[in-house]
Amino acid sequence: MKFTTTTLRSLALPRGLREKTFFDDDLPGFGVRIRAGGSRTWVVQYKRGVKHRRMPLGAVAALDLGKARATAKDLLAKVRLGQDPAAEKLEQRQKMAETFGAILPRFLARQRARLKPRSYEETERHLVTHARTLHTRGVENIDRRTVALLLSDIAEKSGPSAANRVRASLSAFCMWLVREGILQSNPVAFTNRAIEGGPRDRFLADDELVAIWRALDDGQYGAIVKLLILSGARRDEIASLRWSEIDLDNAAITLLPERTKNRRVHEICLSPAALSVLQAQSRRLQADGSTRDLVFGYGDRGWQNWSGSKKELDVRAKIADWRLHDIRRTISTAMHERLGVMPHVVEAVLGHIDGHRAGVAGVYNKSSYSDQKRIALMKWADHVETLVSGKCSAAVVKLRRFK
Repeated sequence: MKFTTTTLRSLALPRGLREKTFFDDDLPGFGVRIRAGGSRTWVVQYKRGVKHRRMPLGAVAALDLGKARATAKDLLAKVRLGQDPAAEKLEQRQKMAETFGAILPRFLARQRARLKPRSYEETERHLVTHARTLHTRGVENIDRRTVALLLSDIAEKSGPSAANRVRASLSAFCMWLVREGILQSNPVAFTNRAIEGGPRDRFLADDELVAIWRALDDGQYGAIVKLLILSGARRDEIASLRWSEIDLDNAAITLLPERTKNRRVHEICLSPAALSVLQAQSRRLQADGSTRDLVFGYGDRGWQNWSGSKKELDVRAKIADWRLHDIRRTISTAMHERLGVMPHVVEAVLGHIDGHRAGVAGVYNKSSYSDQKRIALMKWADHVETLVSGKCSAAVVKLRRFK
């Protein structure tokens, strides 16, 4: 049968059959499949080895005869050249199913087992939140331009350092895809890093520190920031603090290597002010009735609501352009310049590996400077109390009461 508009209209499914394909005499392999439900579909059929392949081209109602025949002619020409259009279409469909969002959980599961909790949380946030516009894209369709535009948008909205951290997480994910054989190359490679403008040197002036302290409420976030101010600890060291790490009797926190940036045991000495903040925290029960080991946060994770809590604090404190990490720089500056604390003790307070512990000297010097750190933090707590209590400005606010 030669396909024409008239002959196509006259085609009917023989009695007793649920489906039949009629082929065009002028172009062997080009046909129309008719089903009992009334659907009519253009198809191309060809043979590869001993197997027959059939590809649908579209509904007859949606694709006219001329376009359908031209498409079929092109596909059958590819078959004569040794190609397999049906297999190529299936492969393309499988690649399209390999979207960023569909594959991401496999990568995150691997990273959860490899990374420290805080590093994993950052990676997860970068790829789940910042890169969410990529989730519905097939990874094969994510090119360098796509990544560059995303990073540019992040830099504009969240700053250059955020863009660079997201870039690093994206690159790690894409390199994993390359090693898994899913991608041929890393589309993040050769994208530009955002210019961050050099190391940050912001520290808090006395009036800023007082304003922040007085703006802190009695909630978990308020307690966390007070402990950061009084201890000089890193954000995650306090946010993921566990009762099992705290010795209230000896007024100290002991962090094991897996919880510290430098992978060394770090002791945080607690002044009476810091100790009273911890003593004010309730030990909450879990669903099974056992006591929750984590001091802050909810569920099986430490404190998470950083962005929202910081915005609320900024509104109350009215302090511009500051970060929680600036507190550590503020403590270091005050201890060096105003409190007479020796540099190596300041470094020990902050949990740094300093010059006194590096090289040959570090082989012999294993001191944790526990007593010196305690004295330094007591001086610092007294300094903060002097500022907050307003001994120089007549306000009467007792730091150790935290009321």
